[in-house]
Amino acid sequence: MEPLTIRKYPDKLLRKQCKPIEEITEKEIELFQDMLFTMKHFAGIGLAAPQVGIAKKMIVAEVDNRIIKLANPQIVGMRGNDSMDEGCLSVPDITVDIQRPDEVIVQGLDDKGNIVEIRMEGLLARVVQHEIDHLNGRLIIDYMNMAQHKNISL
Repeated sequence: MEPLTIRKYPDKLLRKQCKPIEEITEKEIELFQDMLFTMKHFAGIGLAAPQVGIAKKMIVAEVDNRIIKLANPQIVGMRGNDSMDEGCLSVPDITVDIQRPDEVIVQGLDDKGNIVEIRMEGLLARVVQHEIDHLNGRLIIDYMNMAQHKNISL
């Protein structure tokens, strides 16, 4: 199996609002698997469909052997606050200190088409929030202040 191609900034697809998934079919199941393979191949811990050129609301993540595969993920609850440096496969060689809720409840469709609600905390919560940002066209560089922007070349 070959990994999918990771889209890199400034690819326009990374800025698009993704379309929701109507139902989980074999096509979506295969995409979840391809995304997981690609994520692991490039040593990532999360990946969103637009990062591989597909403008659909689908994400995968794996932290501490806990695998998340969700379509149409949305945050329905959050608590706490934590700051941490984040990197991104689509914006290589850049890290940005980002403040996010430390605990979230995320609702979406699992890979069987069931509506699920998953409570996450720590790194997994952060990764899933990062991937949800991708579905809305938001990148880590959007969290940078003007001084930080001036110090990088993208």
